[in-house]
Amino acid sequence: MSETAAATDRTPADFWFDPSCPWAWLTSRWMLEVEKVRPVDVRWHVMSLGVLNENRLDELPAEYREKNRPGGVVWGPVRVCVAVEQEYGPEALARLYTALGTRFHPQGLPRTKETIAAALVAAGLPAALADAADTDTYDKELRASHQAGIDLVGQDVGTPVIAVPGPDGRRIAFFGPVVTPAPKGEQAAQLWDGTLMVASIPGFYEIKRTRTEGPVFG
Repeated sequence: MSETAAATDRTPADFWFDPSCPWAWLTSRWMLEVEKVRPVDVRWHVMSLGVLNENRLDELPAEYREKNRPGGVVWGPVRVCVAVEQEYGPEALARLYTALGTRFHPQGLPRTKETIAAALVAAGLPAALADAADTDTYDKELRASHQAGIDLVGQDVGTPVIAVPGPDGRRIAFFGPVVTPAPKGEQAAQLWDGTLMVASIPGFYEIKRTRTEGPVFG
C-alpha cells in the first residue's frame, strides 16, 4: 500500500480494462459504486483483448476472431486510451473510459473513430487523439500495461483484472467479477467484501456458473 493510501486509510484497487468489453464496463461501474461504500480508490489501467488473443485467434468464434485480428475493432479504442494516459495522465484516462464506455455499451454506438472522437471531446480531450487508433505509436506502452495486469493472474482470463494489496503484503489479484446489472449500494459492498474474501484464500481459483442473460446497462 502506498504512503498516501496508508495515510488516508483507503485501499488502492488497480483495475485493468479493455473499453470494448461490455462485461468489463459493468464491473467498472460496480467499482465506482464500491468507492462510495468502501474505503477504496480505483486506479485505471489498460489491457487489450487484441493482445490477449493474438496467439489464439484460430480458437475464437468467427465473429470474435475478426474483431481481435490486427486492425480489428478492438484495437483502436485501447490505443487511444493508452495515448491519453501517456499524454494526459490517469485521471484523463478515467474520464475517457466513462465517455467511451457510455457510447459503446448503454448507447450501442459503433467502435468507429467518429465515436472515439466524440468521447474524447466529452472527456475534455482533443478529438485529434482519435488518430492514435490507426497507429502503433503507443503499442509498446499498451503491451506493457496489458502485461502488468496479466502477470498477476495468468493468461487464462479476460478483462477486467483487479488487484489490491493483501494483508500479508502480497497482492490479491483476480479476473472479474462478471455480473449484470452492476450492483449498487449495500449489494455492491457485499460483492466487494465477498470477492476479496474468496480471492485472498491461497489456492482458490474459480467460482463460475453459466450466464443466462446478456449485459444489462440500466
